[in-house]
Formats: sequence, C-alpha cells, structure tokens
Amino acid sequence: NNSAPTVAMLLSGGVDSSVALNLLKRQGYNVTAFYLKIWLEDELAHLGQCPWEDDYRVCQDVCAQAGVPLETVSLQKEYKERVISYTVHEAERGRTPNPDIMCNSRVKFGCFYDAIEGRGFDYVASGHYAQLVNDTEITGLRRLLRAPDPVKDQSYFLCALTQDQLKRILFPIGHLQKSEVRDLAEEFDLPNKKRPDSQGLCFLGKVKFDEFLAAYLGTRPGDIVDASTGDILGRHNGVWYHTVGQRKGLGKVLNPLATSRGPWYIVAKDPERDIVFASNEYDEEVFTAARSDFYIEDIRWITGTPPTSSMERIGRSGWKGRFSMKIRHGPRLVQGTLELTHDDYGNVRLDNKDGGLAPGQFVVFYTLDDNECLGSGVISERHWAKFLLDNIDVVGAASQSA
Repeated sequence: NNSAPTVAMLLSGGVDSSVALNLLKRQGYNVTAFYLKIWLEDELAHLGQCPWEDDYRVCQDVCAQAGVPLETVSLQKEYKERVISYTVHEAERGRTPNPDIMCNSRVKFGCFYDAIEGRGFDYVASGHYAQLVNDTEITGLRRLLRAPDPVKDQSYFLCALTQDQLKRILFPIGHLQKSEVRDLAEEFDLPNKKRPDSQGLCFLGKVKFDEFLAAYLGTRPGDIVDASTGDILGRHNGVWYHTVGQRKGLGKVLNPLATSRGPWYIVAKDPERDIVFASNEYDEEVFTAARSDFYIEDIRWITGTPPTSSMERIGRSGWKGRFSMKIRHGPRLVQGTLELTHDDYGNVRLDNKDGGLAPGQFVVFYTLDDNECLGSGVISERHWAKFLLDNIDVVGAASQSA
C-alpha cells in the first residue's frame, strides 16, 4: 500500500519490539525495521560474549515471518561520542550517570533520525512502554504519559525527549500490560515468543556496569571515611564503584573491625580527594535532610515550558509546585515540592526520605495523579557540597586528631 504512512521501526530482537512491529503491520502501516548496531564489541569483547549476533538473527527471523524489510544501521561512533563518553565522564567525576536516558535522546531518537533523514519516513516506532497523546489542536503539543503497567513503564528513560522528537514517535505497545504483550507474541506465533526480557543497560547487555567502568577507568584507590567521626574504615578502588545509598558489597573494602559495626551505607563522595564517606547511622535524623532535600539542575520540560498552571508564583520570577516524582526507573513514585528559582535549576524537598540521592541522577516529574510525565532535572553537585559543609566540623576535627 503506497499511500500508507511509513514507519522506521527500531527492532532489538526482544519480544516487545517484535510485537510492536506486528501491531503496526496489522494497523496498515508500511514498516521498515532497523537494527541499531551500537554494541562496542571491539573494546569490550573480553568482558563476555557479544550478544548482538543473536539479537540480529532473531530480528531476521521476526522480519522474515512478518514480511518486513530489515536494515542495519551502525551508530557505534555516535554512540561512543554521545553516550559512552558522557557515562565515563560522569562516573569519573563521582556522579551517577544514566546511559539509558542519553541513549534514547541522543541515539535512538537522536542520531538515528539523522541516519534515515531524506528517506521520508513519517514515523519512528519502538517497543517502549509509554504513551503519547496529542494536546489540543491549538498547541499541537505531544504529551508523554506513563504506561498502565507500572513495573514496565519506561517514561523515566524517555524524559529528555523534545517536542521535535516526540512528534515523530509511535509507541505501539505503550497502552498494554506486559502480560498482554506476551499473549500477542503467542497470537502472532513470533519466533522469539519465549525469549526472556533483556536486563541491564541499553548497551551493556551481558556486561556488568562495574566491569564496564573497570575497562574504561581502571582503579584509583582512596579512603573510606566514617562521615560522623572522620575515622578511616577501609580503602576503595575508585569513587566510581560506589553509589550513594549503597549497602551491598561494602564488606570487601572495609576493615574487619569496622564491618562488625555495620550495616554501613555510602552517604557521600568527595571525588576531588578520592574519599568515599560511609555511615552506620543512615536511618538516623542526622541524614534526614541529605535524603530528602536537594538542588536540581538541567531542568527540561516535555512541552518546552514549566507547568506553571499547576504552580504558584514565588517572588518575582520563581515558581513552586507539588509533583509526583521518580528518582530512579521503577514502579515507585514519591511526592514532593519543586521550587524553581530559575528556568534551569531549583530545589526539591521530598515528603519522605529516599534511599540514595546522588549527583548526576535524573529526577523525573509527573502530575500528582502519577499519569503524565512532565519533565526532568539532574541532582546537582551542591547536594554533596552541602552535606560535606554540614559535617565539616566532625570530619575536620577527626581527621586532624587521626
């Protein structure tokens, strides 16, 4: 059908994108499937088998069954420049990067658009769990909604997309529960209908994040310091191997005497001095502020402007409003207040303490009914600066007496 809208479908070899492709075909779209080759097999081959050959073979089977052409686009260079370098740079600064958010905004719905430019595709589609709706005719804006399946919802990873990107996207399975997608895989009798869901980051597939960081950053040891007393508790291999709120796996790097006084949690990092701070009082009142108040930067809104209709003015140019938020990908939303002191930055106060607020982490804002994804920001460095200042007396005194 030559008059049917054309869709460039991002196919990964997983069940979700394969069902999405078949739904588009059933709805009468003219579909071409694209497999993005972003796997860095050359550098990371020694860390595990390279999964992309399997994935590609599955894509070929799915496309052959559906009668859809399949093309490969290699975006390894772009991926390295736009996602890997960001991830490594953030980790080296002691921050907590989110490669998936960058992969979506800079690669899948970024340089992939450039790669197919001039070929006249009406839409780009993927197997993401999220929904897009058109606002009123007047504004012509696209709004991003959560998927009804709270566990699978991927709006968190799509929070950095712009209106220009969203206007061309289709999410064919975004309105479905995962169980319904599995049922459709059976109904279409897909060759990969029994394939388990892929875990892990967009590119790492079967590689552990620590191994990825070790390959790029190696080790840079430093002290692990008790945030309350300034005592040295052990040695770490690099600030990038630890995240705020981490409890698991610390036994290996703490002195045996310290281990018995646990459980210990990572509470802050000082990348300048290669110090990781830990505490065995993480649930005490002294950490309430560090776990619920933070500065936020790089704020971006899906519609391009702040949702001031649900906020109140503060001062001359500030805004204040209550939102639901996701501090990380997953089904859990929390509520809190955002104060915008500037277009790009502000501060957040959560109603309840969070497990681990780390600079570099994305915070995604939703309407209070948890339905619409409004935008995002990044936890600022000032979060640690404040923690270290608040604790400077104790840490300073203890390190002098040491």
